[in-house]
Amino acid sequence: MLSDRQRMILTAIVDDYVRSAEPVGSRSISKRSGVTFSPATIRNEMADLEELGLLEQPHTSAGRVPSNKGYRYYVDHLITPGGVSEEDVRKVRAFFAEKMLLWEDVIGHAATMLSQLTHYTSIVLGPEMFQTTLKHFQLVPLNEQSAVAIIVTSTGHVEHRTMPIPEGIDVADLGKVVHLLNDKLAGVPFHRVKSVLHSEVAEELARYVDRCQEILEVLEDSLAEKKDPRVYLSGAANMLTQPEFKDVDKAKLILDTLEETAALSKLLQPDSGGIQVRIGTENAMEAINQCSLITATFSLDGQNLGTLGILGPTRMEYGKVIGLLEYLSNDLAALIARRIK
Repeated sequence: MLSDRQRMILTAIVDDYVRSAEPVGSRSISKRSGVTFSPATIRNEMADLEELGLLEQPHTSAGRVPSNKGYRYYVDHLITPGGVSEEDVRKVRAFFAEKMLLWEDVIGHAATMLSQLTHYTSIVLGPEMFQTTLKHFQLVPLNEQSAVAIIVTSTGHVEHRTMPIPEGIDVADLGKVVHLLNDKLAGVPFHRVKSVLHSEVAEELARYVDRCQEILEVLEDSLAEKKDPRVYLSGAANMLTQPEFKDVDKAKLILDTLEETAALSKLLQPDSGGIQVRIGTENAMEAINQCSLITATFSLDGQNLGTLGILGPTRMEYGKVIGLLEYLSNDLAALIARRIK
């Protein structure tokens, strides 16, 4: 358990080091407003914090910098999530005021905005089809040979897929198909659509529509779930502006990792809901064990719809990032709720 004075000194060192990227000395802390103890007293406390593993001294004559353990203590016990600034609130509200019809546009814009507001790298994992259900299905004939299938999911995602119309199928039959699909498949998770299509839907469809099997085959292809993880990345080059990553080999390792979609998807899979902060070696991937990753899930009715992530150096503005992720994840959940009403 740290004393109040040690807590104040650790907070001051984290805050100053995040801002300057330079080791923090006792004299700079003693000059802070409200500090009433001497540089010698501060040096003694800094030595004790170093013994506890919360601080490190990069050079003998230098000041101290926080260790990963020090950052962890700061995040768990000392941090006050920074309120989102009025300017950032204005930008977020402007973002949500835009009329973006496609869910991909929403997620892509959110990733870009996060990287711009934080100056770190943003990674957004969009809704997984395994976790979403079909909300509505519509067919719009283009001509006698093809139609556009419009698929709306429980997350508000809208997708358009062109599908062939089997030769000789009556347009009136397509209306019956759409009505039946909405009746039988609404609320069904996408990973179960195929089995329901070939059981309940097939049995009912055979009563009203000729050439049922041909229609089922094209519907199965149009309603097939997408396997690719929906990962959106923005601001990867921001890593190169951080003094910690001036080493070319170190930066290349991180940038190569950011290009691996499967790795990013696994990286952002949350252990639980809400805000999670993984510092340095707490990250399972060796390539980013000198980084911090802060994630926030956005959900609706207890269903996890996706994850927002910010990747940066361990010398990160934790309070600001956590506050911004909380704000944006809540607004994304509200946006989804409005879309699926």
